Amino acid sequence: MRYEAPKTLEQAIALLSGGNGRARVLAGGTDLLIQLRSGRADPELLVDIKAIPELRSIAAEAGGYRIGAAVTCMELIEDAAFVRSWPGVVDGVKYIGSIQVKGRATMGGNLCNASPAADGVPALIAAGAVACIAGPRGRREAPVEDFVTGPGRTSLAGGEFLASFLLPRRAPNSGDAYLRFTPRTEMDIAVVGAAVNLTLDAQGVCSHARVSLGAVAARALLVPEAAAALIGTKVDEAALERLAAAASAACRPIDDKRGTKEFRIKVAGVMARRAGKIALERARRQG
Repeated sequence: MRYEAPKTLEQAIALLSGGNGRARVLAGGTDLLIQLRSGRADPELLVDIKAIPELRSIAAEAGGYRIGAAVTCMELIEDAAFVRSWPGVVDGVKYIGSIQVKGRATMGGNLCNASPAADGVPALIAAGAVACIAGPRGRREAPVEDFVTGPGRTSLAGGEFLASFLLPRRAPNSGDAYLRFTPRTEMDIAVVGAAVNLTLDAQGVCSHARVSLGAVAARALLVPEAAAALIGTKVDEAALERLAAAASAACRPIDDKRGTKEFRIKVAGVMARRAGKIALERARRQG
């Protein structure tokens, strides 16, 4: 296996394009190194993107934020301005492994690993984040909800890789939150995850919302029906109940050793409701 650490985006694209489908990108490596050691991954070329400055930055852009794909979880958690703007996204980041893992793991890797239970992904979807992709045909953008196509599969074409995320400008009186259910409080995989992002108008009525669920389908879901339950309301108990019902109705889970289908469907509604209340409280504090 050959190891390369390009210094520019163009060098990385050239290496991956010439990899004949046997190249892998190394960002944090917390998933990839385990796959290499277990034999589940056997690339001929490993392209380390951490030396590319553009992919290591957290930058304000168009009133929002551009997050490089190789920015570590701890760097996001420790960025006070980003935490104030997107606390729900940071909720998801905090669940990605131990402190030691977060010091290496990246949000880019969390998305590209394409696990249905990835903790960082539902919050990004609820935030309306856009994945910025680089490749031999130039750059393109895709909503995060369209990036993963199934367990372990993404929409990346040959020679392409994730370069960054763009999170939009936040409207005033906005709040977001991510919650998950696991048997243990830490170092576990989500049985269900739920993210809610909402905005209130001057009268305290919800004018915009996005809701996403994780670990209840083959990929993280955007649930417009759940968002619609909140829009036009003051996010009262009745609206939250409709949110919970819509979240449960959207689930397409599997049975496994961590939870049954019935359990996941029920818990998805509970977690979405709780995340909605936290997002509401955060939005009100912005007023």
